[in-house]
Amino acid sequence: MIADLFMPCFIDQFYPETGFNVVKVLEKFGVGIHYNTNQTCCGQLAFNSGFWDEAKAIGEKFIRDFPNDRPIIGPSASCVAYVRNYFPKLFHNTALHNEYKQVRRNIYEFSDFLVNILKVTDTGATFQEKVTYHDSCAALREYGIREEPRILLQHVRGLELVEMEDTEVCCGFGGTFSVKAEPISTAMAEQKVEKALQTGAAYIVSTDLSCLMHQETYIRKHELPIKVIHLADVLAAGW
Repeated sequence: MIADLFMPCFIDQFYPETGFNVVKVLEKFGVGIHYNTNQTCCGQLAFNSGFWDEAKAIGEKFIRDFPNDRPIIGPSASCVAYVRNYFPKLFHNTALHNEYKQVRRNIYEFSDFLVNILKVTDTGATFQEKVTYHDSCAALREYGIREEPRILLQHVRGLELVEMEDTEVCCGFGGTFSVKAEPISTAMAEQKVEKALQTGAAYIVSTDLSCLMHQETYIRKHELPIKVIHLADVLAAGW
C-alpha cells in the first residue's frame, strides 16, 4: 500500500520529529509513504477566523497537492476533521467538486488509520512512563475518535494509562481563540493541566499537537512536573 503523508504546518515547523515517527510506524507495517514537499497548510485557521475566501484559496492548493486516489494520513485530528467536514462548504458544486470529494474520502487521522484500516493495535513500542490522555475537541466532536488512541496506548509495553477527570473538557487552545481570548484560554489550560497533574502522570498524550503546544506553554511558564507528547512519538518509542 502507498499512502500520502499530510504533515500539518505547525508540526512541520515546531515538532518535525513527530512527522518522522509517523513515517517510522507506518513503514513498519508495510505502508509506503509519499510526501509532497510542496504541501503547506489546510486552511483551517483562516476558515475558523472567518476568512473563507483565503481558506478556499489555501484549500484549492491542498486539493491539488493530493491528486492521487489513495490514503492520505495526517497526525492531527483537528486538521483532518477540518478537511472532512468543511471542504464541502467551500467546494461543493465548484470546479473542484469531484477532486475535493476524493480527498475527503481518502483522508485519515493517524490512529484511526492504524486501528481501523491497518488493523494494528500493537506497534511493538516500549514507554516506561505513566501517562494520561487528552481528548481534543476536534478528535471527539469533529473527527469522532475516542477509543483508537487508547487501544494503541494500552498495548505499549511499560506504559501505564491513567484517565484524568473531565478528559473531554476543552484545553482552551481553539486555534485563534487562544489569541483572541487569551485570559479565558489560559484559565482553561490551567484547569486541564491541573487535572492531568492530579493523575500523577509524567506525560499528557494526545492526537493533536496544537492542543499539546498550548498546554506545554502553560507547563513551561509555571515550571510544572509534567510533559506533553504526541501519540505517534509514544508508538515509535523503544524500537
